Amino acid sequence: MPKLEVCCYSAECAITAEQAGADRIELCCAPKEGGLTPGFGTLQAVRDRVALPVHPIIRPRGGDFCYSAAEFEVMLNDVAQVRDMGFPGLVIGLLDADGHVDLARMRRIMHLAGTMAVTFHRAFDMCLNPYQALRQLTDLGVARILSSGQQQSAETGLALLRELTELSRGPIIMAGAGVRSTNLHKFVQSGIQELHSSAGQFVPSGMRYRKAGVSMSADSEADEFSRYRVDGEMVANMKHALTVLPVATRPA
Repeated sequence: MPKLEVCCYSAECAITAEQAGADRIELCCAPKEGGLTPGFGTLQAVRDRVALPVHPIIRPRGGDFCYSAAEFEVMLNDVAQVRDMGFPGLVIGLLDADGHVDLARMRRIMHLAGTMAVTFHRAFDMCLNPYQALRQLTDLGVARILSSGQQQSAETGLALLRELTELSRGPIIMAGAGVRSTNLHKFVQSGIQELHSSAGQFVPSGMRYRKAGVSMSADSEADEFSRYRVDGEMVANMKHALTVLPVATRPA
């Protein structure tokens, strides 16, 4: 049966996802940045309270995936921390300035990660040549690749996702970006065995008093009185759908 990974931006969301039947959690912070490395407090709380496999993302900032030497040192320290805390996997991705997988740095990451399962995240969708990247990540020993098929949504990129799934003799191709209960069947019928979804929505803050004219964000239009939350019912519905959908057979 296909697996459902849920992207969680807090300990509370991770607990909700587990209770709703998720198979694995990608742990992040900063949803408006597309997911950044969670802080130590969140890592510790989730490690202590959640029994599911939890894979923290290692991403020091938003934007592209070509990192400075100082940023890479931060990433190495974060990899060592989540390894030493006992997490079974991590999520990461590095590209060079020309859009290729940064092989030298990824080799260091893989060595440092040891026995942890490494997911190469949607940096893959920004690379120049996805076929070359698949070969390189296979050689590196990456466990899975999270991808939207190099399109804005995984549904739009389904043709490439299907092709990569058929070609891969190593990493699992996990579809992510716009995956929801209404389109799950398209991925399953294409032979994709792992799906990634945030399965949630922004909900209003509990603040009753809201100071006008003062913002904590560089974006003056940002809504600072809403929070992203995993929707347990949405996760449960997606998981139920995966249990009843017929699964396509992957070509030998």
